[in-house]
Amino acid sequence: MSHVNPSEANFRAFKDLPRDTPIQMLNLVRFRSKAEYPEGHELHGKGWTGDEAYAEYGRASGPIFARVGGKIVWRGRYETVVTGPDDEHWDAAFIAEYPDAGAFFEMIKDPDYQEAVVNRTAAVEDSRLIRFGKIEGGEGFA
Repeated sequence: MSHVNPSEANFRAFKDLPRDTPIQMLNLVRFRSKAEYPEGHELHGKGWTGDEAYAEYGRASGPIFARVGGKIVWRGRYETVVTGPDDEHWDAAFIAEYPDAGAFFEMIKDPDYQEAVVNRTAAVEDSRLIRFGKIEGGEGFA
């Protein structure tokens, strides 16, 4: 089963959480070999790979992400699965931090973001977007 956009129930649960505290969003993304745009979209038929379409999404949405106070606090390159399905891999993995959930909502409601997200949807074969509340690190696992 592929997950590109949130289900209605998951998005409702996200909206029901506090909106006034810092949040971190773990992003795991697997790209399509060829981007799949909806019929009539201006980029439809350009022949972009999923990676290229996702790069365009990043280019167009980056200024909006920065304007709402977002920043990337960690980015990693896939190497192997240690615990989990053997055939699972991710092309992009990063943690985006927002000053609060309100900033995330401001970003996704922005008309320019909504135009840019078409590239993300065309690019992504499967993904996970998981919200975490920010806590300070330490020396151990607990």
